[in-house]
Amino acid sequence: MPPGTERYRIPGGGLIAVEVEPGDRLTLADPEGRQSGELCAFTAGGAPDPGALGDAPLHEAAGLKRLLSRDCDVSRATKSALESRRLAIAEARAYRCFGPDSPAGESREFEAETRAQLIVCAPALQMSPEGGTPPTDLVLTLRRAAVKSPAEMSLPAPLAEPRAEFRVDVASALAYEVRAGDYIQIIDVAGQQCSDFLAFDAAKLERGIERSLDATTTRTLMGASYPSPGLHSRFYDQDMEALVTVVQDTVGRHDTFGLACSARYYEDAGYPGHANCSDNFNRTLAPFEIPARKGWAALNLFFNSGVDGLNQLHFDEPWSRAGDYVLFQASKDLVCASSACPDDISPANAWQLTDIHVRIYPQQKVLAKGVGFRMTPDAETRLTKETAFHPRTSRLTRDFVEYRGYWLPNSYTSEGAVAEYFACRERAAILDLSALRKFEVFGPDAETLLQLALTRDVRRLSIGQVSYASLCYESGGLLDDGTVFRLGPDQFRWIGGEDYGGIWLRQLAERHGLQAWVKSSTEQLHNVALQGPISREILGRVLWTPPTQPTVEELSWFRFTIGRIGGANGISVVVSRTGYTGELGFEVWCHPDQAPAVWDALWQAGQPDGLSPLGLEALDMLRIEAGLVFAGIDFDDQTTPFESAIGFTVPASKTEDYVGRASLEAQRARPPRRLVGLQVLGSESATAGDCVHVGREQVGQVTSAARSPLLKTSIALGRLKAGFAEAGTEVQIGKLDGHRKQLPARVVALPFYDPEKVRVRS
Repeated sequence: MPPGTERYRIPGGGLIAVEVEPGDRLTLADPEGRQSGELCAFTAGGAPDPGALGDAPLHEAAGLKRLLSRDCDVSRATKSALESRRLAIAEARAYRCFGPDSPAGESREFEAETRAQLIVCAPALQMSPEGGTPPTDLVLTLRRAAVKSPAEMSLPAPLAEPRAEFRVDVASALAYEVRAGDYIQIIDVAGQQCSDFLAFDAAKLERGIERSLDATTTRTLMGASYPSPGLHSRFYDQDMEALVTVVQDTVGRHDTFGLACSARYYEDAGYPGHANCSDNFNRTLAPFEIPARKGWAALNLFFNSGVDGLNQLHFDEPWSRAGDYVLFQASKDLVCASSACPDDISPANAWQLTDIHVRIYPQQKVLAKGVGFRMTPDAETRLTKETAFHPRTSRLTRDFVEYRGYWLPNSYTSEGAVAEYFACRERAAILDLSALRKFEVFGPDAETLLQLALTRDVRRLSIGQVSYASLCYESGGLLDDGTVFRLGPDQFRWIGGEDYGGIWLRQLAERHGLQAWVKSSTEQLHNVALQGPISREILGRVLWTPPTQPTVEELSWFRFTIGRIGGANGISVVVSRTGYTGELGFEVWCHPDQAPAVWDALWQAGQPDGLSPLGLEALDMLRIEAGLVFAGIDFDDQTTPFESAIGFTVPASKTEDYVGRASLEAQRARPPRRLVGLQVLGSESATAGDCVHVGREQVGQVTSAARSPLLKTSIALGRLKAGFAEAGTEVQIGKLDGHRKQLPARVVALPFYDPEKVRVRS
């Protein structure tokens, strides 16, 4: 962003606090529409400042007060934080922006006339599972009248009370000691500034033994075949003893396999005598009697490097932005060193050298694990979240993986992936899928918008019906796949895996002048899948539905019902007869506040019949057997539905125009590639990414693979040239270089399991 420009996200139903100075210009925007906003200004002493943003009319800060009055931990913590600033909330007056009919993208501009503490709030009520207007984000863009230098930029708020903190000045390095359990936060102050990190076992140093972070040992123990950008979850020394654990990372792009810059690097580039991190480390580590090195192996934080297809190292400007950081936790007493890299002869630091800031937190405070996730390249970083079902799933496992900004169970401690798989095939299993992206689409032109955007004929959907559809670009390339629910004549819900789907729908609405709103509801709607041959019986024990809605027994495939768990006055839920396993199954959608109670009800109802939890590892086996594709793995925007085994989502009977129709119709009869099933003829397994050959010629590539417990063989999904995609074709799956070792395989029809879909329709 331009110098002096700051951007803040105000979460729907939340607030932010920011200080403004006279002359600062503010733009508050409502990206998704229909989200009210309030701005409350206070003096430095905490009194209301009615003229801080000009003479616009002021109102009672009803939204702010309602938000702070909620009976929840977040509201209480927010209220406490505001009270610590001595703000007179009870007397607050607010500038109001937007309303129930404001269009997507509407904005309001203000100019600060005084120095003030500004509270910006996005007040909203919770959305019920059966639909409504969900609270969504506002965006504040602040253009400072006085542009700060990089050294003056504000640091992110401390994660806890620091035990110590210090600044690593530009082109220098500092050594420091931390205790076992301490957290080490290394902050990129102004953005795009690399910082090398070293750590040594302090106890071994006292015995004259130097043991530091070792990339090769770490890579070996963590099971990484090749060096790659990013951070491992834990780093070890040469004795295979853990030194640090990565707790939080807001960037995700770092170098963990190269040397810190050295004198040799600059000399070879024609700059003898240039300052370098390795010499800076030698100087700051000398008091600890650590011998100097010409080049230090380090974690090169924020250094954007990679390895190309020819195994050549390359780098470019860092991805980090002002305030980005990495948080480590020390596994033992350490001597550490951090640098602010002096490389000004390459893009490594975006051609401008700035400072690094380090904070040390004591171990008494437990800090949540998370990695940075950006919805779009220009969006604010969000750390990995726990779903609303996490209080229950975390009792059963510690094996969680990051999936699109959320922690989801990979497998369960007392079960294991194979046992979870068989539970789903033979009895029933429950799976947290809250990371799915949900969007409420409503307004007089909502049907027209979805008819334009989706490949399915949305006008044919009845209220209560669900349809699986493709969302494509004009080229026919797949943006996403998902399900569309018809909640009412002008109310729909789109559920997919891609955040950009909502942005794309809003862009289409604007481009075609349609009166339709697309509001993100992921944070208002979490869900579990209850799958397996006895799932209907389990759900029927707890679900009540009114006479106007289908019962569990009456609910047919790809329909949904609105009901309650626990009787007529119980928890409001939406239940759809959908799933991702190839089994009879349902998905239960609820507000996050009710998620633990929903889990408890289903879990207790299913225990007599052996209900099992289900993780993503087992889900992968189930969905591959069922021939169900996974976005980003089995398809992307370089492939069409016809090339991805979901051509059935593009019915020839749809006569109205839709995005991508011309390209898809041209490919309907003869797609150049097809996604097919592959059965490996032997005991070895295929792997995603393996090449597929017929003789010397490569004819395709494996996209997903699994060992099928039920079929007792290795199976895979693969995209092949059309001429080799017919069932019965003999192919070879290449290992090593693709030629020296090949696994014989055969093209088979999809799905591998229950090809007539008898079970899922039962």
